[in-house]
Amino acid sequence: LPDAGLVVFTDAEIFGDGREEAKRKRSGRREFREGMRLTSLLDIKPGDYVVHIHHGIGQYLGLVRRSVPAGVGLPPVEREYLQVAYDGKDKLFVPVDQLDRVQKYIGSDSASPTVHKLGSQEWLKATARAHRQAKEIASELIALYAARQSLTGYAYSPDTPWVREMEDAFAYVETPDQLAAIEDVKKDLEAPRPMDRLICGDVGYGKTEVAMRAAFKVASEGRQVAVLCPTTVLAAQHYQSFCERLGAFPLRVDQLSRFRSPREQARTLLELKVAGVDILVGTHRILSKDVEFKDLGLVIVDEEQRFGVVHKERLKQLRQTVDVLTLTATPIPRTLHMSLAGIRDISLINDPPEGRLPVKTFIKEHDDLLVKEAILRELDRGGQVFYVHNRIDSIRHVVHRLEKLVPTARFRVGHGQMDAEALEEIMLDFYQHKFDVLVSTTIVESGLDIPRVNTILIDNADRMGLAQLYQLRGRVGRSRAQGYAYLFYPRAKKLTTIAEERLGALREFSGLGSGYKIALRDLELRGAGNLLGAEQSGTVAAIGFDLYTQLLEQAVHEAKGEPLDKVQVLLPTVDLPISATIPEKYVPAEPQRILMYKKLAAVRDKVDVAHLQGEFEDRYGDPPPPVWNALSLLRLRLRCQELGIESIATEAAKTTIFLGPGVELPRHTLRPLNAAHKAAGHEFEAKRVILRLPSASKILSTVEEMVEALWTSDGLTGL
Repeated sequence: LPDAGLVVFTDAEIFGDGREEAKRKRSGRREFREGMRLTSLLDIKPGDYVVHIHHGIGQYLGLVRRSVPAGVGLPPVEREYLQVAYDGKDKLFVPVDQLDRVQKYIGSDSASPTVHKLGSQEWLKATARAHRQAKEIASELIALYAARQSLTGYAYSPDTPWVREMEDAFAYVETPDQLAAIEDVKKDLEAPRPMDRLICGDVGYGKTEVAMRAAFKVASEGRQVAVLCPTTVLAAQHYQSFCERLGAFPLRVDQLSRFRSPREQARTLLELKVAGVDILVGTHRILSKDVEFKDLGLVIVDEEQRFGVVHKERLKQLRQTVDVLTLTATPIPRTLHMSLAGIRDISLINDPPEGRLPVKTFIKEHDDLLVKEAILRELDRGGQVFYVHNRIDSIRHVVHRLEKLVPTARFRVGHGQMDAEALEEIMLDFYQHKFDVLVSTTIVESGLDIPRVNTILIDNADRMGLAQLYQLRGRVGRSRAQGYAYLFYPRAKKLTTIAEERLGALREFSGLGSGYKIALRDLELRGAGNLLGAEQSGTVAAIGFDLYTQLLEQAVHEAKGEPLDKVQVLLPTVDLPISATIPEKYVPAEPQRILMYKKLAAVRDKVDVAHLQGEFEDRYGDPPPPVWNALSLLRLRLRCQELGIESIATEAAKTTIFLGPGVELPRHTLRPLNAAHKAAGHEFEAKRVILRLPSASKILSTVEEMVEALWTSDGLTGL
């Protein structure tokens, strides 16, 4: 206040609050992202079905090492292979440098796939059929792309001081992925076309904060925001969160759900029409015909897969005109597929908040003593408990049994058929710790954030879906306290195969940031047949989800006249009698070796080879000679790809360089090349070069030098 001679500073402005320093520390960390296909990160273990893009579906048997004859006068070479079993006792040994040609099989149902016979025509017919279908679908997708690109939306201005002030009021340090997602959303909002972005982050990883910043940016420019929630309870919690977070700013936040009386709803609807409400939080009620916004700019959808077909159609219409931001912890197969195929924009938040601990997960037969022990342990540390029983008709009996088991605890019941005001009061009382255990149906699965609740017990977990169980488990462990999840199934009940796999997956993916892996496993268990329509299910089952998606991406690129994604282009094969493996002494754990082999196979750029070399050195120390050889072979394969060399193969004491289609040595260079290399015993033809191998120590350098010589002699024609 200049006239009063007064300047006011906060303590954080004078002393600093440590947040900026923490941001600098976190943003300074080096990351290596070599562009591996998302689904290739699925763990492959012996017994899993895999797809080789040339040979079809087989069963993975594990990594094996074999000594291979190197040729006359050369010692045998040790190599590592993926061993895959095919029909008729056939076995295929896939060199680890060709790991990019193998994918984990994800089919369209729970039945085991048909294993192919090596050399049969079945696989060729299946892939040809999938190619045709992918091209048909690609034409439809191009129309969708064109429609989105041609639409003109509202381009928001860059961040104002208000926006920066709102962001600075955030009480926590943003994770790097969270900052990246926020930046993605801002770029979308400032672009002229409508935004349609999916924010995929694990439960409690800060997706709501990303949404709040987007909402504030839109509302601060005078446009309205709708926040769409799948349940009334979640809508109430989001409303409270938005009010608390944005309370310092002159924005009106309101909610529309059955927690509001008809009179309150009518008043809200009137104010919406005259822009008296800036941000409206509610359930699918927001999508009703009587809800009219004066100037709707942004729709935020929490867990879109929980809405019905009619509501999704309404959202589809909205996407044509307004910005849409979707939040999810476990994308359903269709959403996941669309993201992988590049049809929707996606931002992943994989970094856990500081201090977060993974929830300890137990899968047990129902045991009253264990239930009692789990509840008492949580109460002893001052916490609260969710007890999920998804049967309204018997939920009161469950409460009576629990009251006898733990008479010192205070119990209340909550479910979706209760009166709205009564349910709201129960949730508020639970939030304020007026009772200890909330016995409820699955209405608590979406987004409820009560940091004091760190134990959840789930009855009849075998009847629930994987994504639903994952969401329920995400209700606990949201603070720095250790969270516990107990998944019970009835005593003496024989679980179905699918139920066993579902519960096993939840135990397997109990670490932080497992939401995306859960989605992929959910895709594997539930099937991918309805990705774009029921007619695709047979094709997906025949060739596997990953390859189907890859073919679809290729078809989209071709239809748009774009070059293929680098990762999809296979590198030339180079077979030289040298050891190019990752020794067990250097990387003892097989899963880690497979991961590093995958990274080697995924590299498509010389810069990434240097990054990968740095990763080997950082994680495992100075690489031994076989790893140096593997990196050198990778550089050689990249160079062969540049020059149009199709492959390099070794047989006996000779190595042959085969030139690719349309590439050959000019006739006028053949005679000089043959004369110059006559003493070494090399032979030159238009389409191939035959090298006589030198001593074992010089094989790699000899081939590297010859590849460069072919390029510099007078140039390969056809490039």
